[in-house]
Amino acid sequence: MKARPIVGIVLRQFYLLRGSPVRLFPMITWVAIDIVLWGFITRYLNAVNGGRFDFVPTLLGAVLLWDFCTRIMQGVTTAFLEDVWSRNFLNLFASPLSIGEYIAGLVLSSIMTSVVGVIVMWLLATGVFHLQMFAVGLPLAAFFMVLFTFGIALGIFGTGVVLRFGPASEWLLWPLPALLSPFAAVFYPLATLPPWMRAVAHLLPPAYVFEGMRGLLAGQPLALGALLQGAALAVVELLLAAYFYTRVYRHAVRSGLLARYAAESAA
Repeated sequence: MKARPIVGIVLRQFYLLRGSPVRLFPMITWVAIDIVLWGFITRYLNAVNGGRFDFVPTLLGAVLLWDFCTRIMQGVTTAFLEDVWSRNFLNLFASPLSIGEYIAGLVLSSIMTSVVGVIVMWLLATGVFHLQMFAVGLPLAAFFMVLFTFGIALGIFGTGVVLRFGPASEWLLWPLPALLSPFAAVFYPLATLPPWMRAVAHLLPPAYVFEGMRGLLAGQPLALGALLQGAALAVVELLLAAYFYTRVYRHAVRSGLLARYAAESAA
C-alpha cells in the first residue's frame, strides 16, 4: 500500500470542499440542529424534574457520541458517492490504485470531514449547554475509538452495498444509523429493550459504549470487560466489512460490473 495514491484520494475531497464551500453547509447544519434541539430538550427535562437528575450529560452526551459515529460513517459513504455521482469510479480503478489504498483514502477523507462536525458539536454542547464530557475521564477516548471503528465499518459496508446494487441503492445508506439507533440503546438502558432487541444490541459495539457511559455518569465503576467486548466486536465488524467490500469489488471486476456502472442500477 503506497501513501501517494491515498493522499490523492484525500486531496480530491479537499479540492471538492475548497471549490464548493456550500458542501460544508450540511456538515455543520445538521449536527448544530441536533445539538440545539436536544440541548433545549435536556433543559426542559431538568426544569420539570426540579434538578433532581441532570439530563445534560446522559442525553446530550449520547447525542454527541452518536452523531460522531454517524458522521464518520457518512464521511466514508459520501466520499465514495462523490465518485459515483461524477462518473469517476471507473476512472479510479482503471489506474494502478489498489482497493486497500482506495478504502484508506475514504477513511482519511471521513476523518477530515468529520472533524468539522465534531468541533461544531463540541463548541455548541459545551459553550451553550455546559456539557462537561471530560468529566467522564480517560474512558471517553475509548468510547470515541470504539464508535470511530464501528462508524468506519458501517461506511465500508454501505459503500459495498452501493457498489454491488448500483447508485439507486444509495437510499439504503442514509437511514442506516437511524435504523440501528433503537438497538444501540443510545438514550436508554439495554434493560429497557425486549429480549430479541437486546440480542441484536449485543452485536452492536455502540450499545456497550452507551451502557458504559451511563454507568460512569451514575457513579458506577467502568465495566471494562464489556467495553473491551464492544471494542473487539468493532474490530471484527470492520474486518468483515473490508472483506465484504473486497469480495464485491472482485465480483464487479470479473463480471464487468464496473464498466456497466450506470445511474440507476448496476445489478
